[in-house]
Amino acid sequence: MFTPALGADAPTPIDRHALVSRHNPVLKALDPSSPLSVGNGEFCFTADVTGLQTFPEAYDGRDSTPLCTMADWGWHSFPNPQGFSMENFAYKNYDAHGRQVGYADQLRNSPSSDYLRENPHKFNLAQIGFLLTKADGTPAQPSDLTDISQTLDLWNGTLSSHFKLDGQPVDVLTVSNPDQDGIAVRVTSSLVGAGHLWLRVAFPYASSSKSGSDWTKPDAHSELVKTGGPQESSARFSRALDSEKYLVTAQWTPGAKLGGRGVAHESIITPATGSTVLEFSCSFSSDVSAAMPDATPSALFSTSAEAAAKHWNKFWSTGGAIDLSQSKDPRWNELERRIVLSEYLTAIQSAGKNPPAETGLTLNSWYGRFHMEMYWWHDAHFALWGREQMLENSMGFYQRALPQATANAKRQGYDGARWPKMSEPSGADSPSSVGAFLIWEQPHPIYLAELDYRAHPDKATLEKYKDVIFATANFMASYAFWDEPTKRYILGPPLQAAQERFDKSTMFNPTYELTYWRFGLETAQQWRVRLGLPRDEKWDKVLNNLSKPSVTDGKYLFTESTPDSYTNTKWNDDHPAVINALGVLPGPGIDVATMRNTFDWVWANWKWSATWGWDYPVLAMCAARIGEPENAVNALLIDTPKNHYAINGHNFGRGPDLPIYMPSNGGLLTAVAMMAAGWDGAPKRNAPGFPDNGQWVVRWEGLKPLP
Repeated sequence: MFTPALGADAPTPIDRHALVSRHNPVLKALDPSSPLSVGNGEFCFTADVTGLQTFPEAYDGRDSTPLCTMADWGWHSFPNPQGFSMENFAYKNYDAHGRQVGYADQLRNSPSSDYLRENPHKFNLAQIGFLLTKADGTPAQPSDLTDISQTLDLWNGTLSSHFKLDGQPVDVLTVSNPDQDGIAVRVTSSLVGAGHLWLRVAFPYASSSKSGSDWTKPDAHSELVKTGGPQESSARFSRALDSEKYLVTAQWTPGAKLGGRGVAHESIITPATGSTVLEFSCSFSSDVSAAMPDATPSALFSTSAEAAAKHWNKFWSTGGAIDLSQSKDPRWNELERRIVLSEYLTAIQSAGKNPPAETGLTLNSWYGRFHMEMYWWHDAHFALWGREQMLENSMGFYQRALPQATANAKRQGYDGARWPKMSEPSGADSPSSVGAFLIWEQPHPIYLAELDYRAHPDKATLEKYKDVIFATANFMASYAFWDEPTKRYILGPPLQAAQERFDKSTMFNPTYELTYWRFGLETAQQWRVRLGLPRDEKWDKVLNNLSKPSVTDGKYLFTESTPDSYTNTKWNDDHPAVINALGVLPGPGIDVATMRNTFDWVWANWKWSATWGWDYPVLAMCAARIGEPENAVNALLIDTPKNHYAINGHNFGRGPDLPIYMPSNGGLLTAVAMMAAGWDGAPKRNAPGFPDNGQWVVRWEGLKPLP
C-alpha cells in the first residue's frame, strides 16, 4: 500500500529512482572483501570485477568473500555409513529442578556430533568465469586488468563490468533471471573471437567450508553432458554428488562451441572466430527432469535482462522507502546507503523457502545451516516494509518443522513444540554446547506471525499460523518452572541466554527472555481471542505469576543469577541483550526509566569489540523507545569494525570464517522502519525515532510501525 511521504516541506512522492540509483555500488579495483552479487531471493551468484568468477583464487584469502553460486535448495550430505542421526544421538542429561532433561550437548572430537552439525550443508553449485590470455598467450592475472569499472545498477538488477586487457576493452553485463535460478551474460569485446577469451564452467565437489567447494576430489562427483539446439548451442549437465542430484542447463550464441582442455568437471565455450559478442545463459534446478533449454538464441541475454529489470523496477517502486537527502546531518548519505543496499541484499538472499543462513547465499557460515534465533533479524523487516510475501516464503518452515519440534519437546518432557536453534530444511536440530540451551528463538514464530497479521489482519492469516503459535505457547508455558518457595515461575536452569556468557547449568531468569516470554504468551492469547477461543488457563497462570526482571541500583540485571552484572567486568561482553526487552520488544512489564538507566550504562561501558553487527540496531531501537533519538542514530553509525558496511553493503562479521554478517542488514531495516514509522505508543510526530533537532528530514513511504 502506498503511503504519502511524511516529514518533508511538501508531501510529494519520493523520487525512488534517484533514491536507489545514487547508491549503486561502484568498484574501480578488485576488492576481495566486497564482491558484488546478483540473485532472486532463492539463488545468488557472486562475481569478481570481470562480472563472472574469473579469478576465484584472489578471493580465497583469510578475510575475503569467496565467489560462490548458491541456491536455497542446494544442500548436500557426506556419506553416513555409521547412520548418525538426532534420533540415536547420545543426549546429555542436565538437572532441571530435580528432573533429568536430555540436551544435544556438543561432544568435542565426537564423530556423531561433528557429522550432525555439518550435514546437510550448502555447497557451491558451479564456478562460471572467463579464461583470458594476454597477447603473448600466457594466462592473464588480476594485475593484468586495467581501467576497471564495475557498477551494480540496483534499479534494473544489472551488473555492468568494464576492464581492459592488453589495452583492449571488455564489457560484460550480468543479470539473474527472477523466474529461474541462474544468470545471463553478454560479453562485448574484440577479444571474444580473437582467441584470447573463453567462457569456463567448472563444478567442484561439495564442501561444508566457507567456499562450499572441494576441488581435490574429482572422483567423488560426476556430470553427464548432453548438447543440442541450433549448431549445438545448448547443453544439459546432469550433476551427481553422492545422493544429491541437480541439473544445470546452458545456452550460448550459436557458432560458439562447447569443449574442454582435459580438466575434469570443466567445460569451455569457445566463441566463433571473428565474433565480438558472446551471450550465455545458465540455470540451475533441483528438478533433474527439466528439458533442454529452448530460448531463442538471439534473445539469450535480453530475455533475462528484461525480466530482471521488470522485477527490480517493481521491487523498488513498491513497498517501503526512506529518503534522507534533505537532511543537514552529514551522516545522512551513509545511513541511506546502508538502508538501500540492505534492501537489495536481503531481497536477493533472504527471501527463499527456508530461513537464511547468517551469510545468506553468499558463502557458507556454520556449514550453510540457518540459525533460528537470527531468523527474526533476517526477515522481520519484510513485514514492516510492505514486502511481507518475502517473509511468508520462509515462514512455511515452521509448519514443516512442527513434527520435529513437537518430538523434541516431548523427548524433554515438555508440551508443545521446541524449535531448533541451528537447523536445515528438515527441521532437525544440531548438537551444540550453546545452541541446544538457547530459548530466545522460541517466541520468534509468534512475533513474526503477528507482524504478518498486522499486514494482513484477516481470518486466513490466523488460520495459517494458529497451529504453530499454539504449539509454541504450549511449550513456553510448559518450560516455565513453578518455584514453590518464591511462588513464581522462573526460566532455567539449564538455559543459555542470548548474551552467551553465563553458566548454562546455573543461570536463570535473563531479563530479555523473561520479557519475550511475557510478550509471546500474551500475543498467543490475543490470537485465541481473535479466533473466538477462550484464553488458555495455563498460559494465563504463567503470565500472571512469571518472575519480574530483577533490578539493582536502578538498572535491570542481565540475569537474576548474575547480581554482579554491573560490577564484574567479564559481563559487559557479547550481546547487550538486556536492552532487547524494550527495543526489539515493546517491553511488557519493563519500566522506561529503569531501562533508560540500563541503556546509558551499556552505552558508556560495553566492550564494542566483542559485539556483533545486529547489536547496533538493538541499541537504536531501545534508544528510540526510551526517548533518546540522537543515540538511536548514533548507534546505527558507531565507528567500530563490527559496524562497518563495505562497498557492496555487507556488514563485517568477525573474521576469516564470517567475513559478512546478514542479520545486521535485516536488523538495520527493522530499526530504521521503526524509527521512521514509529511503534505502538510512539510520540505523535513524524519519524519519532529520529532526532527532532532540525538536522534530520525523514521522508518515508509504505512503512508499518513496530508493535
